Amino acid sequence: MANSRFEYVKQFETHDKLLPDCYIVVRVDGKKFHEFSKYYEFRKPNDERALKLMNACAKNVVIKYKTDMILAFGESDEYTFILKKDTALFNRRSDKIATLLGSLFTSNYVFLWNKFFPDTPLNLKHLPYFDSRCVLYPNLPIVKDYLSWRYVDTHINNLYNTAFWELIQKCGMTPQESEQRLCGTLSSEKQEILFKDCGINYNDEPEMFKKGSLITRKGEILHIDVIKKLDELFEGF
Repeated sequence: MANSRFEYVKQFETHDKLLPDCYIVVRVDGKKFHEFSKYYEFRKPNDERALKLMNACAKNVVIKYKTDMILAFGESDEYTFILKKDTALFNRRSDKIATLLGSLFTSNYVFLWNKFFPDTPLNLKHLPYFDSRCVLYPNLPIVKDYLSWRYVDTHINNLYNTAFWELIQKCGMTPQESEQRLCGTLSSEKQEILFKDCGINYNDEPEMFKKGSLITRKGEILHIDVIKKLDELFEGF
């Protein structure tokens, strides 16, 4: 581009460069997905189509940047991408990494929508979009704790949501009654309520619902106990 007397305005641009030798975790999260899922009538407590769509989008992101990726993990309307500590992706610029991974994920979501929801076209006034942020972690033990946190969060949220919606759909409770029934209950008690009141053995629920989805650098989509596999997953990193 030719120089001009107006080029001085570039001096006002700032670029936050992420610290070297730290792991970069990028979390992509659906914006107002409660409203989005309600508009498109996602199945409750889990919509397998929507989860598989998220997985397909994340897989494409991982494959695109596989030389910089360790793995990705997703649940519900969020996905985490864990980058190597020595990655030089986009010169480690926080704004570039966050916006480009977020926009790539979103464009994949729109492009692949019809594959998973062939009878439900997207409405221009109700389009999906995601926010994205970068977080730095200084060492591998903390990265492992981060991934364990998201994995445990998957179990806690899914168990509650499964019990909440099954009490409504199978037992005829109102949302307020279901919430009150579950208030203060432990995980074991929620599983007992599901079994006795709804005839559902939580252990038989799909692994993707209970454990989330982990994507390897090779693009394999796994539904595993992440905590038991931490050392294996991060071997060599």
